[in-house]
Amino acid sequence: MKTLLTTLICLVTVFSFAEEAPLAAVKAADDVRVAAMKAPDRDKLSAIFSDELRYAHSSGVVDTKASFIEALIKGTTKYEAIDYVERQFTFPAPGIALMTGSAKLKIGTPTGTIEPTLAFLAVWRLEKDQWRFLAWQSCKLTPPPAK
Repeated sequence: MKTLLTTLICLVTVFSFAEEAPLAAVKAADDVRVAAMKAPDRDKLSAIFSDELRYAHSSGVVDTKASFIEALIKGTTKYEAIDYVERQFTFPAPGIALMTGSAKLKIGTPTGTIEPTLAFLAVWRLEKDQWRFLAWQSCKLTPPPAK
């Protein structure tokens, strides 16, 4: 009985570690992405973004890897703050991570600064043993009515 219990504890530990390792890696990759978007550097952005990036802004504008990096480097879009209200990860298939949640942003644009709160879905893909940012889709959340 003691051997069976020890075996079960080991299996639970192995399965927990198997889930925690990718979670920690994707969270770390996302932290790198956020930092790279706030202080744009072409090499850092290129390394974290997938070559197939599709970034759909809450405004409806859709960027590719090249167009999004250019907008960030030129300062056309400047992410001054990205603060998660909620951030969750799921792993629906090997090498794929879905990130969902909401965030408060402060974004400089050619017409001024905007401060939306967004709901989002992001997709991460394991490419050559590195988590890379594949897709983003967001929508603006309306603030609750004043009471």
